[in-house]
Amino acid sequence: MTRALRTFRVHPSLPEPLLPLAELAGNLRWSWDPEARELFRWADAEAWEAVDGNPSALLGALSDARMAELAGDARFVGRLEEVHGALQTELTRPAWVQRQRPDNPRVAYFSPEFGITTVMPTYSGGLGVLAGDHLKAASDLGLDMVGVGLLYRHGYFRQHLDADGWQQERYPDLNPLELPLRRLEHASEPVLVEVPMGPVTALAQVWVAQVGRVPLLLLDTEVPGNAQPERAITDRLYGGDTEHRLRQELVLGIGGVRALRAAVEAGELDGAPEVFHSNEGHAGFLGLERVRERVAEGLSFAEAVEAARSTTLFTTHTPVAAGIDKFPRELIERYFGDLADGYGTDVDGLMELGRLGDEHGIFNMAAMGMRLSAHANGVSELHGTVAREMFQGLWPDLPADEVPVDAVTNGVHAATWIGPEQRELYSRYLAPNWPRTASAWEGADQLPDEVLWRTRGRARERLVAEVRDRVREQVVRRGGAGGSLNWVDELLDPEALTIGFARRFATYKRGALLLRQPERLKALLTDTERPVQLVFAGKSHPRDDQGKGIIRELVHLAGSDPLLQRRMVFVEDYDMDLAATLYAGCDVWLNTPRRPFEACGTSGEKALLNGSLHCSVLDGWWDELYDPAAGFAIGGRGQVTDPEQQDAADAEALFELLERTIVPRFYDRTESPLPTRWLQMIRRSLVDIGPKVLATKMVRRYAEEHYEPLAARSRELLASGAKPARELAAWKQRVQAAWDGVRVAEVEVDDAVAAKGEERHVAVVVELGDLRTDEVVVEALHGPVSADGHLEERHVLTLAHAGAGKRGTQRYTGQVRCAQAGEYGVTARVRPTHERLRDPAEVGLAAWPHANDQPAP
Repeated sequence: MTRALRTFRVHPSLPEPLLPLAELAGNLRWSWDPEARELFRWADAEAWEAVDGNPSALLGALSDARMAELAGDARFVGRLEEVHGALQTELTRPAWVQRQRPDNPRVAYFSPEFGITTVMPTYSGGLGVLAGDHLKAASDLGLDMVGVGLLYRHGYFRQHLDADGWQQERYPDLNPLELPLRRLEHASEPVLVEVPMGPVTALAQVWVAQVGRVPLLLLDTEVPGNAQPERAITDRLYGGDTEHRLRQELVLGIGGVRALRAAVEAGELDGAPEVFHSNEGHAGFLGLERVRERVAEGLSFAEAVEAARSTTLFTTHTPVAAGIDKFPRELIERYFGDLADGYGTDVDGLMELGRLGDEHGIFNMAAMGMRLSAHANGVSELHGTVAREMFQGLWPDLPADEVPVDAVTNGVHAATWIGPEQRELYSRYLAPNWPRTASAWEGADQLPDEVLWRTRGRARERLVAEVRDRVREQVVRRGGAGGSLNWVDELLDPEALTIGFARRFATYKRGALLLRQPERLKALLTDTERPVQLVFAGKSHPRDDQGKGIIRELVHLAGSDPLLQRRMVFVEDYDMDLAATLYAGCDVWLNTPRRPFEACGTSGEKALLNGSLHCSVLDGWWDELYDPAAGFAIGGRGQVTDPEQQDAADAEALFELLERTIVPRFYDRTESPLPTRWLQMIRRSLVDIGPKVLATKMVRRYAEEHYEPLAARSRELLASGAKPARELAAWKQRVQAAWDGVRVAEVEVDDAVAAKGEERHVAVVVELGDLRTDEVVVEALHGPVSADGHLEERHVLTLAHAGAGKRGTQRYTGQVRCAQAGEYGVTARVRPTHERLRDPAEVGLAAWPHANDQPAP
């Protein structure tokens, strides 16, 4: 094939009445606006299918004759004006921020992937789809936000299975000029940002996707000025080796910050972001780039770290240490060795930013993300607990539950994920604005049985039709034809209980848990009176052979018996479109992770909003929102250390649940021709849980609890040429240097038997070394004591300074109330404090009595 020497874009020449089509196609709000998508289908249904629902490609595919015909069609033009007017209204209406939070800051949201629509395969799974939902909800709420990510020229892989059921990967070739993107330009020239790559410099161009009100900047190194190794940096999402991942993350973090600065200079943004939100550690180098910027302004390394971190939020989605990107020292030396001076430090100083606990010689991206952020959070309450334990190594003097990592439970963008059947139902029975307003869901309690059941049936029928079409394509691709396709017409029953399991096939997600008892599974699937059917979908990472093996197991079992083949299916090439069909049509959404390894698990939230009942291990979001009247729990909250034993117990619990509760309840018609108890559970889940899993709720929490406080604190620290940040950095350095001289010398308390509720006087004698009394807080910790001597329930009392003691010590006193009966204990600690600290835990230092050097878990 002949390669073009130069390329340029040719825009479709739309007649004047059709010009609004270009604006509709250029704003990705069409991905959650069914009326806009229907308008594009109306323009040319055959072409719409041929371009896989890509409006930008559709406009290029319309013939001149068809455009002239549409321009002369008063009904089409009138409808176009209505849909275009709705877009303009949505983009300019006063939203939540404009009405209630006018001081909300501009936020730059960094993520390695964004799942906005299947048309743009810049996502692999949950992390990217969550990022896309975050931007969409920010647009709905009117937040001043800009997204920053990478444009992968080969996206994420397309999946197909060979005849043996083994996953094969094929990477598409993406042309940005055929996507809903425009190149960022300044003075009619493409904007190029430079990203240092050790001895060389990579150039990245910037593409802009408009997501409602929110611009999304996507960096791409496939530019003529780069040598081939640099052009290939943004080739595949999560592709390549460790060094390739490092290079991608340098473009995302360092290049992303520079792209923001260039966007301001080019007039794309009318001002720089105040707050930076790093969605996982992949974007962590954004903090390092902002340290470099501050050093260039004259700050020292420590001062620049203080200034940069004051504006940053780090969100971790990882429940296991193995999921964090880590780089060996040799790579950090190769890529930063000649540049470290620009950061005001050396390679040792940079390595210290990425050190977690005893991981010497390893640069941990999450550790750097935490150190360069003033706020950090997990993505469900349980995950917040797991994250605090996982990152305790950054705050070794503190008990795990005091590690400063909060939790904001993920939510989902209702307008994107609710299917057409359910959307029609909600539009009739719920209050306006139900996709984004929590209170509107109260009306779901009034959904009539007959209407709700009919809606669920229509969604199930659409699922069955979609699965049959896709499976037919799968069989034909493997060489099937004629009579070998007949069974596909009988695949799945539109009236049978349909259970969905669709997610990434990683070992801890246990996609084959049901296969542990194959005979019980076969009995459920082949029951003619109360049939059950299973729909599986999902991809395994290309290098995860264990995950691929699970997929093959499922395919083999389904193909082992003609009856099973019609009741159990694996659908290839899971993407956002297939996901939406499954969420809408499944009666039960199954989730079987090994607790507590599911950080959140938002697929179940999407299914729930469609009227599917959630059946899951008590992990992620289900651990905090489970309601036995609105869904099903597999097992309890207990955990065993032996994975095999845990899997066996959970499989048994799942089969008991299916056989004794789920299947009988779905087919129960004793009170009515309809399953009234099942329908009541659906209503309960929509009313009580639905409002709690909306992305608008999630983003509002980020705005109120993180973005606004970060902006306020950073304005304070960065005032007067960052003088307060300089002073705080100097204070932290002085405290760190002096902390070895701080210790709890004595804890005095009457240990005679006490009555419950009685108060006891506590006196603590401390040595402060070179620190002053106003630089520390002394606390008594008290509560009931466990058999191993730890405080089971810790109460913290700040003690009052009672004057100087002997030999330079200081004395602190207070009254401890004995809140519970039984063995009761008291200890004490010293922590540094400063008026500009968000929390004393920020410094991570605490001095304990020598007998209690290690904090309780």
